[in-house]
Amino acid sequence: MTTHLPVTPAWTCGGCGAEWPCQTRRRELRAEYDRAPVSLALYLAAQLVDAAQDLAHVPAGHLHHRFLGWTR
Repeated sequence: MTTHLPVTPAWTCGGCGAEWPCQTRRRELRAEYDRAPVSLALYLAAQLVDAAQDLAHVPAGHLHHRFLGWTR
C-alpha cells in the first residue's frame, strides 16, 4: 500500500509533501494501470475535478498538466 496518497484540500502528497500526484505516485500509477491507460486517464480526470473544487485559485492549465499531462 502506498503512502503517496493525496492530502486534501491542499492536494499535497501524504508520503513526501510534493504536489499530488508526486513523481513516486506517478510511477506507481503507471505500473498499476500498465495495461489500462484509459482507466488511468479516467481516474485522474475524476481526481482533477475534485482538486479543481479545492484549488479554485490554481489555473486550470496547471491542474490539467499536473493531473493528466504526464500520462502520455
